Amino acid sequence: MKAEYDFSNGERGKFYHPDVVFSFPIYLEPDVNDFINQLAHENGVEVQILVNEWLRANMKLIESFRRAN
Repeated sequence: MKAEYDFSNGERGKFYHPDVVFSFPIYLEPDVNDFINQLAHENGVEVQILVNEWLRANMKLIESFRRAN
């Protein structure tokens, strides 16, 4: 690293986008990661699609229990 950096020609906010949505990374335990990758491979789908389908199914299940109570 340099001792000093010259930002005199810098442009404030050049990379700022107010409407950007940040997606948080999710870190899985190795056994869960292996299981999901294998299942996605067996079904010929991407891991992202498989996980989203599982989560949506669980969301529906949770909502049905909420409505029942």
